Amino acid sequence: MNSIAQLEGKNISVQLTPDEALALTGVGFNGNREVKATARRKIRIAFEKTFKFEHANSRDCE
Repeated sequence: MNSIAQLEGKNISVQLTPDEALALTGVGFNGNREVKATARRKIRIAFEKTFKFEHANSRDCE
């Protein structure tokens, strides 16, 4: 995703389930591929709420 973000030294907090956190480290969940996508979606939403975010294009990262 091409985008421009103004990062002002802020932090973001995201609540993930243990499975979502593991999926982001590379652990595969063959029975449920949605786990990793859900975790990424939560992080993207929190990021966009915290920082001024301008989309350079409309392509989604998932």
